[in-house]
This record gives sequence, C-alpha cells and structure tokens, in this order.
Amino acid sequence: MNYGQQTVRAARYIGQGFMITLSHANRLPVTIQYPYEKLITSERFRGRIHFEFDKCIACEVCVRVCPIDLPVVDWKLETDIRKKRLLNYSIDFGICIFCGNCVEYCPTNCLSMTEEYELSTYDRHELNYNQIALGRLPMSIIDDYTIRTILNLPEIKT
Repeated sequence: MNYGQQTVRAARYIGQGFMITLSHANRLPVTIQYPYEKLITSERFRGRIHFEFDKCIACEVCVRVCPIDLPVVDWKLETDIRKKRLLNYSIDFGICIFCGNCVEYCPTNCLSMTEEYELSTYDRHELNYNQIALGRLPMSIIDDYTIRTILNLPEIKT
C-alpha cells in the first residue's frame, strides 16, 4: 500500500470519528427532574452500608480491612461467658470511600450494601450513623409510588 492510499484511509477514519462526534452533538438534552425522577441503580451498585446489630460478634474485622480504619466498634468483654458483647457500632459516611471491604470480609454477614445513594446533608455530623441509623433499610426506588424511575441502561445501536 503506497503513501497516497494510507493517507486516504487515515482521512476516512478521521472523518468517521468526526461523524460520530457530530451525531452526538445533534441530540437533544435529556433532563431528569431529580426529586421526582430517579435512576435505577445497577445490581452491583455500592450505596450506603446496612448493619444488623444482632449478627455482629464484635470481631473488628471491618475495622482492620478498612483502608482508613473508619468503623467504630465499642464492645465489652463478658468474663463469665468469655465473649465480647457489642455496645455501639458507627460509621461516618462523610469520610467513607464506599470501597466495600468491610462488607466483603465480614464473617457473619452483618454488613451489606444498599442501593441508597442520597447521602447529602447540610451538616457533616449528620452523616455519622450509629447502629440504629445503619439498621434502617432505605425505601426501594422501585417501590416508591411518588417517584418515576428511569432505567440507566447504555444505548444499544442496531
């Protein structure tokens, strides 16, 4: 293949790339009215952490695997039965990086990730959730009748 043919082929590829860019520029914007329309998150979405107090054995594995040592586990040693008794458990979502290590390595599965992604507040201290706040399950977006759900699926061209 000579130099002229290579130049024509390269120009054609560049032209095809520009055509794709221009086809995206001609689209109308899709505006989502946030409080009333919400995206349905994917199955593997990592949202807020849910905690089940009764399952926790205060082993502190979640604290050891957390890259920033975030979960705070308060426990008391019961000497008569030689076991730990969990007193308090809290996570500060203002600092949490939502890596999911605590959920992955928990031996009793007392931690799980929910689909809740609305952790916004005006006061940073409200994001420090104790075991009571962590135990509340958020309402599913699909079950909320006041919200119109929008699927977050990639566009498929035929």
